[in-house]
Amino acid sequence: MTDKTSANSSPVGRRTVLLATGATAATLAVGAAASTDAPTSQADSTAPVAAAAVCTLTKEMTEGPYYLDGQYVRADISEGKSGIPLKLTLTVVDDDTCAPLNKALVEIWHCDALGEYSGFVGNNGHNEPDNGTFLRGGVLTDASGVAKITTIYPGWYRGRCLHIHIKVHTNVTLTSDGSFTGGQELHTGQLFFDETITAKVARLSQYAVNTVPRTTLAQDSIYDGGGARSGLLTLTALGSTTSAGYAGALTLGVEQG
Repeated sequence: MTDKTSANSSPVGRRTVLLATGATAATLAVGAAASTDAPTSQADSTAPVAAAAVCTLTKEMTEGPYYLDGQYVRADISEGKSGIPLKLTLTVVDDDTCAPLNKALVEIWHCDALGEYSGFVGNNGHNEPDNGTFLRGGVLTDASGVAKITTIYPGWYRGRCLHIHIKVHTNVTLTSDGSFTGGQELHTGQLFFDETITAKVARLSQYAVNTVPRTTLAQDSIYDGGGARSGLLTLTALGSTTSAGYAGALTLGVEQG
């Protein structure tokens, strides 16, 4: 089940940039205007700060076949799924000015430890409950352009390395059911994981039950070896053991207008 471009995905030619991995907008010019009055994710003073922000142009990644509209705006998308914790800090900035984007919706979706996507359970050969929402959702960035999302380290499915899909939207309208509508989609991409860490995670019991052959980062047909420019996360251990989980950070620049 290799990802393929959806008819609704963004053009690959759109300009986007990824800035120095792990940067926060504290080093960037402040000033993206707010587009909606709604809660944002919480940033804290412990987030890493890059010594300098260096903008680098990069291509977008395919949306893939598993996107679902109308997911929840929420900071924790794990829904109790089996797997080790993954705490993401994603910073969104304007590629021309390097200014952080306030109240941009950062939306992610990915498979569980068995390689199954909510809404499509069974495609990787496993039978489990499917509510159409697990491991899907997003949050609005704060004034520093930061979105913090809690999930689990993803599993894998046939033909792809471990990855997380991501979209960045602006000017969305939050709905009474906890979802969102409208807005402008500025970026569609994917987040990737260091192969050395992934190999350790894959040996844990929650992931080892997935007997589908695992495609490595180097073997993947989508990841192009571009490092942070292509969505490779900076991963930091949350504890002394692999099972304690990881924090993942990336700064993403997008083209506005």
